[in-house]
Amino acid sequence: MKPGAWFRWALFAGMGLLLSACTTLPDPAAEEARMRRDSSRYIVLAVANPLESISSRVGTSLSGYGAPPRYVVGSRAAQTMAALAKEYALREASGWPIPSLGLHCVVFEIPPGAQREELMAVLSRDKRVSLVQALQDFETHSEPLSGVSYNDPYVLLQRGFVETHAAQAHQISVGKDVRIAVIDTGANTKHPDLQGRIDSSSNLVDKNEAAFLQDRHGTEVLGIIGAAGNNGQGIVGMAPGARLRLYKACWYPPAGTGARCNSFTLAKALVEVLQSDARIINMSLGGPPDELLNQLLAQLLKQGRLVVTALPSNQQLSGFPSGVAGVVVVGMNGVNGMLAPPNDALCAPGRDILTLEPGGRYDFASGSSMAAAHVSGLVALLWSQAPQLERTDILDILARSSTPQVDAERALLNLRSRQTQALNR
Repeated sequence: MKPGAWFRWALFAGMGLLLSACTTLPDPAAEEARMRRDSSRYIVLAVANPLESISSRVGTSLSGYGAPPRYVVGSRAAQTMAALAKEYALREASGWPIPSLGLHCVVFEIPPGAQREELMAVLSRDKRVSLVQALQDFETHSEPLSGVSYNDPYVLLQRGFVETHAAQAHQISVGKDVRIAVIDTGANTKHPDLQGRIDSSSNLVDKNEAAFLQDRHGTEVLGIIGAAGNNGQGIVGMAPGARLRLYKACWYPPAGTGARCNSFTLAKALVEVLQSDARIINMSLGGPPDELLNQLLAQLLKQGRLVVTALPSNQQLSGFPSGVAGVVVVGMNGVNGMLAPPNDALCAPGRDILTLEPGGRYDFASGSSMAAAHVSGLVALLWSQAPQLERTDILDILARSSTPQVDAERALLNLRSRQTQALNR
């Protein structure tokens, strides 16, 4: 009996007919919308994929293997995936290649009545399968909204900007031309304080441009990192000279206030970032451990990039991405001046932070998401001054400059001291 045959026979006895893997796929946008509404019936499955040639586009459906193909993948991977879909009665939702891992991934909907954990256990023993996991949900780490000389009128109201001595640090560096990738929700890229600040944006969730521009969380994070300075309005970002790239991988569900992401959208975003020259990646979000996402993040770290993430609300350094070794985890100041972050996590302002909001507005936001954004901007200040620094050097400077909250001015002065010592050796 072939691998998994006993499982299929037991599951579908009496059903009469298995679902076909060769049926015409539904509209991709509608399919991905179903995934976002309820991920509990979906799995991510990957097989070895010896690439022949491939484009940089991600999120292409497996059905694209027809002529003319949108990308060309080894026939073995295509045949293997089609065979698995047929044998396990899986229905394809979407697929995409990950050339950096040598894999082809497909999100499948599991059959009606199947138990996802049991099915994944069977698939994990199938020698053709390189990776199988649940399509998991993640969320941004924010809380509900509460109540140098710059000509920006609200700069003195920026608690985080003032507490980290960012204005003083800007006497030395504004993060000029350092590339920062922000994986988040969409954002009001047309906000007056973001004009000329964003090099590119990608929507990896849907094609809803109106919703993209109204997304709050990404707007808040971008504002803290890189709002324009000395434009006579609003606020100033931690790194007003940095170049920003936004990847929308999270969305707001119809019910509830928190933004959500899943394994599929986050993987697409990480693949795109791998193909970019962004040196800093801000991920103000988190969720359970995720094997596929861990592998992609490991690729970014191996390339010497620095990944900044927000401390989860349970303050446990576990899950994705906070549990991945090498990631910079940032928590926010606690109530009454108590510092919340445990262990090796950094601490930055995160409560009642004045930042940008959709519609060209400004308001206060709270959460470790905001704390992480402060650190991403601070790292850009350092790398702009000393691009040859390794990630470990950056982490050492940040740790030595924290009192215990990160301090931009102190970090730049520590960098100068290191440079002077190096010259005198």
